[in-house]
Amino acid sequence: MSAVTRDIPKTPKQFAYNWIPRIRKEITLTKDQQSLAETEEEYKVRLEQADSLGKFKKYLPIITTGAGLFSDGYVNNSIGTASTCLKLLYPDEYGNSTAISNVTSIAFVGTVVGMLIFGVVSDYHSRKFSMMVGTGILIIFTILCSGSWGYKGSIHGMLAALTAFRFFLGIGIGSEYPAGSTACAEASALLPPGKRNRWFCWFTNFMIDTGFVVSAFVPMVLLWICTPKHLEPVWRVSIGLGAIPPISLFILRIFYKEGEVFKKTQFKKVRVPYWSILKFYWFRLAIVSIIWFIYDFSAYAFGLFSSYVISGLYDSSDLYKVFGWNVVLNLFYIPGAFLGAIASDYLGPRLTLVIGVSLQSIIGYIMAGCFESLKKHVAGFVVVYGIFMTLGEFGPGDNIGLLASKTSCTPIRGQYYGIAAAIGKVGAFIGTYCFTPLTEKHGTQSAWWLASSLGLLAAFLALFLLPPVDQSAMQAEDAKFLEYLSSTGFDISQLGDGESINGESESIGEKTNIIQKVAEKDGASSLEKISS
Repeated sequence: MSAVTRDIPKTPKQFAYNWIPRIRKEITLTKDQQSLAETEEEYKVRLEQADSLGKFKKYLPIITTGAGLFSDGYVNNSIGTASTCLKLLYPDEYGNSTAISNVTSIAFVGTVVGMLIFGVVSDYHSRKFSMMVGTGILIIFTILCSGSWGYKGSIHGMLAALTAFRFFLGIGIGSEYPAGSTACAEASALLPPGKRNRWFCWFTNFMIDTGFVVSAFVPMVLLWICTPKHLEPVWRVSIGLGAIPPISLFILRIFYKEGEVFKKTQFKKVRVPYWSILKFYWFRLAIVSIIWFIYDFSAYAFGLFSSYVISGLYDSSDLYKVFGWNVVLNLFYIPGAFLGAIASDYLGPRLTLVIGVSLQSIIGYIMAGCFESLKKHVAGFVVVYGIFMTLGEFGPGDNIGLLASKTSCTPIRGQYYGIAAAIGKVGAFIGTYCFTPLTEKHGTQSAWWLASSLGLLAAFLALFLLPPVDQSAMQAEDAKFLEYLSSTGFDISQLGDGESINGESESIGEKTNIIQKVAEKDGASSLEKISS
C-alpha cells in the first residue's frame, strides 16, 4: 500500500463501513476489552514500572507536562473581562477603535508562531527545554501585560504596549501544545488501557477549561473589592494573577526527565526526511487540523465574547450581573470536559467527539431558531448556552488533542501536534474577528447557525476519515513509522544519539519491539528525579 494513500478509503464500501470495526476496537467498556488493548508482555512491563513508582508518582509526569495549559485558558479568557473594563474606561480610544480587536486577538497570532517554532524545538532539541523556555515567556509577559503603560500616561501607548506584550505572551502559550501536551500524551503510556485517555484530557483540555472558570471568577471577586468605580485594578490584577500558576509549574519542570521513547527515536543527529514524513502523515494531519479549526472557531469566539453576549441581553452598565453570569456560563465547561475525558476511555476519542459535536449542533440549531424568545429569559438563555458549550468540551474539546497525539509518532509528534493546533488557533483568530461583524449584520443567532453547521462537518470527518485511535495507537504508530522509514532506505539506527537502539545492529522487527516496550516505561522514567 502506498504511504501517500494509506489513510484514504479505497472504495465506497470501505468509506461507508470502515469506521465500524475501528470503533469496536476503540470501545473499552469492560475490563476484558481493556485487557485486549495490550499484550501480556506489555502488561507485565507496565505493572512492574507502576509498582516501582507507587500509585501517585506515576501520575506526576502527566501533571507536570500537561497542567501548563491552565495558563492558556486563564490568559485567553481573562482578556475578555479585561476588555469589558477597558471598553468602559476608554470608550473612544478602545471601544470605538481597532484596539478592541487587536488586544483580544493578537495573542492568537503569537500562539500560532509559538506552536510552530516550539514544535520544531521540542522534536529536535527536547520537550523539557521547550517547556522551560515557554513557561519563562509566560511568566514574564503576563506580568508585563498587567503593568502595561503608555509614554507619559498615553492611553494609545498603553493599548499598543498591551497588544505587543500579548503577542509575545501568545508565543509562550503556544509552546505548551507541542511540548507539554505531547510529553503528557507520551507519559500516559504508563497507565493501563482504559485510563490513558482520561488523564491526558484532564491535564490538557480540562486545565484550559479550569483556567476559563478561574479567569471569570477572579474579576468578579476583584469587582466586589474595588467596585465599578475602580476598574483599573480589576483588569490589571486579573491579568497579573495569571503569572502565579506558571511560576509553580516552572519549579516542577526543573526536575522533569525526558521520556525514553523520545530520546531513542528523535532526529537529533540526522537529517529529518520531511518528504517521506509528509507522504506518510499528510492526510490524517489535514483531517485533524480541519476538525481543530472548526472547534476553535466557535469555542474561542464564543468564550471570548461571552461577556458581550450576556451584556447584550440587558443593561450592560450592571457589571456585577455581566461578570456574575459570565462565571455561571464558564462553569458549564467543567462537566463537559470532565465527563468527556472518561467517555473517551470507554467509547474511544472518535465516537466521543462525534456524539459531543453532533449534540452540540442540535442545541445550536435550537438556539438559533428560538433566540428571540430565549433572550427574554436570561437564566434560560444561559442554561441552554451553557449546555451548548459543555457539549463542545465533551466532544472535540477533550478529544482533538488526544487524536493529534494518537495519530502521530513520537519523533515528529511535536511538529505534527503544533501544526494541527496552529491551524486550530487560526480558526480561533478568524472566529474572534468574524463574530462581531457577523452578529451585527445578520443577528446574534447567525453565529449558532454557522457553528452548528460546521460542527456537523467535523462529526462527519471524524467518523469516516480518521485512522484507528484505540488505546495502543501511539505504540502501534511508532512501530509503523519505523518500519516505513526503513522501507524508504532510511537508516533508523541513527535515530536518537546516532547509535543503534541497543548499542548493536538489530533488525527492524527487533527495533520496533524495543520501542513498544520502552513506550510502556516512558512515564516511569519521566520524573525519576522527582520520585527520588
